[in-house]
Amino acid sequence: MAVYTEVGDEELEAFLAEYDIGTVVSCKGIAEGVENSNYLLQTDRNTFILTLYEKRVREEDLPFFIALMDHLAGKGLSCPTPVHGKDGEALRRLADRPAAIISFLQGMWVRKPTPQHCHGLGQALAEFHLAGQDFAMQRPNDLSVKGWHTLFADCAERADTVAPGLRDELESELNYLTAHWPGDLPSGVIHADLFPDNVFFLGKTLSGLIDFYFACNDFLAYDIAVCLNAWCFEPDTSFNVTKARLMLQAYRDVRPISSNELQALPLLSRGAALRFLLTRLYDWLNQIEGALVKPKDPIEYLRKIRFHRDVGGPGAYGLD
Repeated sequence: MAVYTEVGDEELEAFLAEYDIGTVVSCKGIAEGVENSNYLLQTDRNTFILTLYEKRVREEDLPFFIALMDHLAGKGLSCPTPVHGKDGEALRRLADRPAAIISFLQGMWVRKPTPQHCHGLGQALAEFHLAGQDFAMQRPNDLSVKGWHTLFADCAERADTVAPGLRDELESELNYLTAHWPGDLPSGVIHADLFPDNVFFLGKTLSGLIDFYFACNDFLAYDIAVCLNAWCFEPDTSFNVTKARLMLQAYRDVRPISSNELQALPLLSRGAALRFLLTRLYDWLNQIEGALVKPKDPIEYLRKIRFHRDVGGPGAYGLD
């Protein structure tokens, strides 16, 4: 949620004329995240998020994301919803970018998640998975195994400039995961990027999920693995088993996890860690001039890969 594309006053005025959301009071860039240009849009009626979709988000995928948010909100899940214009359309163009206005979700993301926050996350993740069961549209996970190979190829030549020996270790990990990746786990719509900055809380109560622009169809347990990586490691990269246990218990109270999913969790967690290492590595090596956000450290996820590689089984995550 950085600002890569500036919007002129006249452009904004013409764009907003297509909606019935009131008169603009302010429109300020939001300097967080790495994917799209986002503005906090305040009118005399309400607060919204104006998003301009940048190059990593393919325009042909946007109808999936917009329809998914509408679907989830219809199922009672607390999440932002697209604002439809006077013509009924939610997607249009602004500053030569695909753009949409999204409702503003109350709450804040937590910088230091506690075990209680992780418990709330587990419940919300399971509710999201159940709510998406009858969503009709399909989108493959472009950042699964095939996508990892593409990212690695783009980064391999310069990987060792980030850390000595990184190229060989990543290649070995990628080859192992490719050979052992499961093919028959329960699947459905997953968020695929449910980091703390995509989960809002009011106090200790979870108020909603945001940023569905990596959502796709894949193993439901892979989404759990993403959350284990994003929520259950401390700043020194030590693993907090209490956070993991509470997150997984809350998830299982809503949606049971099969024995096959449990056994696959260490491997899926390695894969999820590799996915974020590779996208961070790509961003680190291809920084965008003028962006308001510094790329995140990819080596954090190398340490997480090593943790998952060394665990003896799902018991390492606090499971029975």
